Amino acid sequence: MLDWTAIVVAVVAMVGTGLGSIYGIKKSNNLIEYRMDKLEEKVDKHNNLVEKMHRAEIKLSLQAQELEGIKCRLGNLADNI
Repeated sequence: MLDWTAIVVAVVAMVGTGLGSIYGIKKSNNLIEYRMDKLEEKVDKHNNLVEKMHRAEIKLSLQAQELEGIKCRLGNLADNI
């Protein structure tokens, strides 16, 4: 015949193990979600910096072209004097 106390202890242990596992998984998922959010923030900052640098490079290139045009016009003015 089965001892009911052993069965009750086994069931309580099984429930405790299951609940502990579920709690651990949820905590782990929360930590992973937090880390992913922080990583996304860092990636967004990096992407913004890349976009700003791209705009700055385009502006610098246009200014260099403009400067070359000014130099050319100044050379033409000097030649005409």
